[in-house]
Formats: sequence, C-alpha cells, structure tokens
Amino acid sequence: MTFAAAAQIADSVLYEGYLLYPYRASAVKNRVRWQFGIVAPREYSEATDSDPWFLGSNCLLEPDEPSATASDEEWSAKASAERLVIDIRLRCLHVQARTIEIACETGLFARVPAVTIGDRQLVEWDEGVERTIDVCGLSLDALLERERVMPIRLEPGVEVENITGGPGAVRLVRTRLAIDGSLRVAAERCGQFIRLRLRVENTTAGTADLADRDRAIRRAMVGTHLMIAARGARFVSLLEPPDEAIAAVAACVNVRAWPVLVGSREQRDTLLVAPIILYDYPSIAPESPGELFDGTEIDEILSLRVMTLTDEEKQEARATDARAAAIVDRVDAMSEDAVSSLHGAWRELLNPSDSPAPEDTSIEIAGVRVRRGSRVRLDPQRRADPIDSIVRGRTALVQGVYRDLEDRVHVAVVLADDPAGELHASYGRFMYYGPEELIPLEDS
Repeated sequence: MTFAAAAQIADSVLYEGYLLYPYRASAVKNRVRWQFGIVAPREYSEATDSDPWFLGSNCLLEPDEPSATASDEEWSAKASAERLVIDIRLRCLHVQARTIEIACETGLFARVPAVTIGDRQLVEWDEGVERTIDVCGLSLDALLERERVMPIRLEPGVEVENITGGPGAVRLVRTRLAIDGSLRVAAERCGQFIRLRLRVENTTAGTADLADRDRAIRRAMVGTHLMIAARGARFVSLLEPPDEAIAAVAACVNVRAWPVLVGSREQRDTLLVAPIILYDYPSIAPESPGELFDGTEIDEILSLRVMTLTDEEKQEARATDARAAAIVDRVDAMSEDAVSSLHGAWRELLNPSDSPAPEDTSIEIAGVRVRRGSRVRLDPQRRADPIDSIVRGRTALVQGVYRDLEDRVHVAVVLADDPAGELHASYGRFMYYGPEELIPLEDS
C-alpha cells in the first residue's frame, strides 16, 4: 500500500476549515465548526434531519488484464484474485472535548471556562484527533462475488495534562467518546470496467436525543475521506473520462463524496475520495509556507487576514489549539519578501515560445473561425467546478487561444455581461474552456 503521493492533499482535506483564519472562540463566524466530511450518528441524523450519517462513493477501475474480450472463466480464475487487489485507507478526525479544571481548597477540581497562566491563555475547546483505518489486500474478484462489510470502531478515552507555572494546580482534561460504524465495499462489472462501490456509515447508538450539535459532533467522524490504491488496475477519471467510459461514469453515484485521481498520472493507481470539490491531481503550491487548513489554500488572503488580528485576538487564537498558535506565530515571523512571494507565481505552462501569441491565434469550432473578440456560448463539460454550472449558457468574449505543452487547446474568455469583464481582461484573469465546450454565435 502506498499513499505517500496523496498524503499532502489528504491532510489538507482532513483539516479543511479546521482552523480557518484561524478560529477564535469568541468570533461569531466560528460558532459553527466542523462543516466538511461529517458522518454523524444515524440515530441523531434521522431524528434531527441535519448532518448526514453516511458517505457513499462510486468509482471506476480498468483492469490491466484480462482484456475487454476476456471470458468469464478468465475473470474468475485464481490469477485474477491475486492480480486485481485494492487497499483502502479511511481517515477522519475524532473530536475530543478539552475542558479546564483548577484545584479547590477541598482538594477537588472544579471546571472553569478559561484560565490565564503568565502570558498564556487557555480556553475550553473541541480538538480534532487524527484517526486512520487501513483495509489491505481486498480482492476485486471476491468483491465481485459479494459485498464486504468491515466494522469501524473509534475508541473512547480520557487524557489529563497537568499545567505548571500557575499559582495553583491546573489541568486540561481531554475526553473522547466511542464511535461505531462500518465500511462497506462491493464491486460489479461494467463492460470492460469494474465499478467499485464504497460506503462509510456511522451507526453509533444512543444518540437520537442529542439535540445539541456540538455533542453530536463528538460522536461523528469529521473530515472523512478515503484513499484507494489499486494493483493490477487503473482508475478512470470521473471528471474527464475517455469516450469508452462515458456511459459507465455517468452511472456512478457519489453522495457527499468527490473522487479524484492523485499520485502518478502514468499509473493512475491512486484515488482520493474527498468531501470537497477538487480537480484531478490537485496539488499544494510550492510557495505555500505552511498549512492554513483551507483546502488547497489561498495563502495570501488568509495570511493577510491573520495579520489584521489584534494582539488580543492573536492571543485568543493561540489559546484554542496548537495548530492555531503555529499559524499565528508563522505569519508573525514572515518577512516582507515571503509575503510578496504569495502574491502570485508565473508558471510557463501555456503557449510554447515558438507559437503565435494567443491573442493572434484562431481556431475553427463547428465550422466557425473563433478568435479574439468572438462571441461564444459556454457549455462546460468537465463537471469539475461549481462555477461551470453558473456560467452554462452564458455568452462570453474570446480573449485568446492558448496551447499547452501537450498541444491541447484552451480558449480564454470573459463573460460578456460581467461589469468587471474589461478589468479582468486587462490583467489576464480569464476563464479557460476547451473548444468542445464553446458554441460560436452567429456574429462571431
């Protein structure tokens, strides 16, 4: 099993929104935490009609062997069981309540909402603890025969940390509650492909009367996602499938899950089932100085937001979580050059130097020559970005025709009715679509 290539993106997914900006206990925007990848207890979910109790995903595999013309005997041969194997890694955050207790004159401890020791402030807070469950060596041949149901158990626990340096005894008590669930995995043939069906469920009992969401979240899996590695087969992109897989991909159903390819583009042997929308092969920019816990991150604006915090707000943010403290300390220590480096990076990906300038290039679409200034109607096909659903059917103005290093065409456009369209065009903030996603208008 090898998930190393997906680790950085998976970590980003796990902590999506965990410490955004970062969180402060008193900030209004922080009153509702834990928004991504929630798999809540079924009893609570059905009683309150709120957070979902399962995550379901379909993905598509193309076996290396046998070929599409293989017989049923070849499919069921012992060799296929040894050859077609998947490993699954389930990851989530297990929420633990951190409470503060101080010693009383009676010798007992009493709970308090906050305490200050020297220049260090401590507040009650819910923390996320990483949990990983690995299921290795699942034979696709066996999954074609029957579904596998594997139990999930996140164990309860209590940890006490004694805090020194104060006038009296102070301790932090971290409490985790038990979580039970299951991981269901099955497979079915789909022509030359295999459709893999996965489902993560939370079946923790005794939660129907939990009216308080904060309490329910402590019995939930948070930031839940899956990584799948295949041996003897390759994953098919659900965002940009080859022609022969379009029908099979259309039949894949994903509920609160978004499968994308990660790792090696050549091998296509690793898939990330994320609770947020991503492109295939997402990556963290090399300029990113550290984690900000916001998906694939917009470092400049998040760092600037941290810089606007007052000293009191920074102290409060540090008090919530060690990860929050690390963000504040890192941003405080950033040099002017480091901040400037976040403003943007130029990458030579489009139009090799020996090609005509994009604004001087044209392309024929549906018998119409399209160039800078042409009017087109947008018809996005990639299903990879929520913006696509917003702009579908809108009229756009072509700004240039680009070719990347693999000679693929990308047509740059701005929306014709966008009041800021001219401004966007002036500094090259375009949307890019393939020729098959554009419909030339008659006045082109």
